[in-house]
Amino acid sequence: MRALKGYGGLTQVELAGASGLSPATVSNIVKELSESGVLHTSPSTRSGRRAQLVTLAHDLGLVVGISITQRHLRVALADLGGSIVAEKHMPLARDHRADNELDKAALLVSDLLESVDAARSELLGVGVAVAAPINRLGMVAVGGILRGWNGVRIAATLERRLQAPVWVDNASNLVAAAEWRTGAGRGRRDLVAIDVGEGIGAGLICAGVPIRGHRGAAGEFGHTPVMPGGPLCRCGNRGCLEAVAGAGAILERLGDPRVTRAADLVSRAVAGEDSAIRALGDAGRSIGRAAAGLCNVLDPERVIVTGDLARAGEVLLGPMRHALEAGLLIPQNGTPDLVAGQLGEEAAVAGAVLLAIDHAKVGSEDHGAATIGDTAGSLAFTT
Repeated sequence: MRALKGYGGLTQVELAGASGLSPATVSNIVKELSESGVLHTSPSTRSGRRAQLVTLAHDLGLVVGISITQRHLRVALADLGGSIVAEKHMPLARDHRADNELDKAALLVSDLLESVDAARSELLGVGVAVAAPINRLGMVAVGGILRGWNGVRIAATLERRLQAPVWVDNASNLVAAAEWRTGAGRGRRDLVAIDVGEGIGAGLICAGVPIRGHRGAAGEFGHTPVMPGGPLCRCGNRGCLEAVAGAGAILERLGDPRVTRAADLVSRAVAGEDSAIRALGDAGRSIGRAAAGLCNVLDPERVIVTGDLARAGEVLLGPMRHALEAGLLIPQNGTPDLVAGQLGEEAAVAGAVLLAIDHAKVGSEDHGAATIGDTAGSLAFTT
């Protein structure tokens, strides 16, 4: 199943090579999973020879989830049950432009459909998670947050390329929705999901309802002022939390040419390197102090920490938790529990997949900006 998700579709011979199992074993497993409706097989050719192409089943149609951050593009093809059947990802230049990246996303979608032998007509909809506040026109709501994307109607532009309905939301909102429905937020009705990486954002869910705000800018937690006159932030202000505790700010302060990515910093901290541990600890305390103010306003049951820096585990979460608890007004036995997210780097694209699935299921004709909601116990969307 992992091999098929990674490659989209493989012959049984290719599956044997990818999985390390014998061809006979692969044949038996494929037969069993095909009969149970998990896999789909179809005639194909490889190097001029006939073969059986094996893909994950998608009889009811397919959706796509796309995640766009400052430095990364991730595209996932899924069935209506939310199972990923194929995915691709690629790095982006720091100051990428919307037209180029939407072209790349459309090409990746075409590649994924072809890899599972699916027709374009099987694509029921596309959800897009963008690492910036999104207004009700499906555009980045605040200039400077995601350079090269100002004034672009993301949904309409991508719809023209894909000839399929597209819905867009803030990545932090979709991370919170995905963790709430399938990850660390299950069973909670009031939670905050803080995404900590190159930027810092927050998804807010109150009484089971996502909070987007009047202009789509709710949850821009990274632009909370924490250091008057501090470092210049990409939003144009000084001393924002992101400019103090985001991955880019931490790496700049370290000034170590060997540590150029958040992943490098996390690896060194987990390996016990003192400078990396101190850097993440300082960042955790700054984020925790700011999160205390957010929690005093919203009173959530749980705070979920996701993103690249969350992979450091308690190196980041421990200092963050102590600072959070120290700044809360409510009694200690009523403080929200702070935990790591369960969906890892897939959280945003998983939320985008859910966005597309729920729109496809209700057959909504309203494209553009959207969010996940909970009405009378069933999932609905508002635009």
